[in-house]
Amino acid sequence: MIKVGVIGIGHLGSIHLKLLLESDYFKVIGCFDKNTSLKFEISSDVYFYEDVNEMIIKCDALFVCSNTPSHFEMVKLCLINNKHVFVEKPITTTLEEALELVKLTEKNNLIGQVGHVERFNPAITSVLDIIDKPKFIECHRLAEFNPRGNDVSVVLDLMIHDIDIVLKIIDSNIKNISANGVAVISDSPDITNARVEFENGAVANFTASRISLKNMRKTRLFQHNAYISVDFLEKKSEVVKITDFLEKKDNYAMVIENLNGEKKQIYYSNPELKPVNSIIEEHNDFAKSIINKSLPLVSFRDGFNALELANKIINKVNGNS
Repeated sequence: MIKVGVIGIGHLGSIHLKLLLESDYFKVIGCFDKNTSLKFEISSDVYFYEDVNEMIIKCDALFVCSNTPSHFEMVKLCLINNKHVFVEKPITTTLEEALELVKLTEKNNLIGQVGHVERFNPAITSVLDIIDKPKFIECHRLAEFNPRGNDVSVVLDLMIHDIDIVLKIIDSNIKNISANGVAVISDSPDITNARVEFENGAVANFTASRISLKNMRKTRLFQHNAYISVDFLEKKSEVVKITDFLEKKDNYAMVIENLNGEKKQIYYSNPELKPVNSIIEEHNDFAKSIINKSLPLVSFRDGFNALELANKIINKVNGNS
């Protein structure tokens, strides 16, 4: 089994720790947090290290779940000790830091994975084979206000999930970005909207809010002869396909006719979703990447790309070019 330690045992770190203790791939060596009082809140079966270096030396891989500003320091410490690293999103706070971590993993042949957990959500994985060169993507990620996570921009806290997914779906360079945001409760914008235009003609519209009255995590994709709706929160998806009209009656299709008299058939379907825990899925992907010495689904390079676009959006919101 892969010997692993968890750095940072706050909200997310505690979830990772609990699931790692039940994993078939990992053996938990211990955990570390700068807030030593947290050691009284963990299982008595888990050793709490007060010296992070002592724990790192004993591990094959580390999960870095500390607050975002500390990601660079902790991940770099693990990498220079030749340990594989899983780090929660966003990878770091600056592009310079992220690029240094990317180079360290490549130089030392180490596995670096970023916790963009939505990539493992069955709502999106069930429709990946259907998505084909979408021209317009609409993303809404809305959350009720929670003081936790407000140490970073709503773009880095929420929108970055959708940014990561869109960048993997649309294989094209970015042509133009426009964005605005409003700080309602926090010192930084609590709601932000961004429109990203790609060189291949595709457009992605992102909305992220942490002051909504209800939670929503929906993405809608429009492509030639198809519409795909993905609900990350409810873990369900819907596909609407449009085909040429067939004279033979189809009880499962709805027929529409345009002003020119052309008829089309519309089919609705709900892809079958496997009931999986997305965090366990990303754990397993990290483990298999270590075992097979292969790139994880969400590499440090992917984390860098998502952070790069997120920072560009933040700069637009702040009025910087």
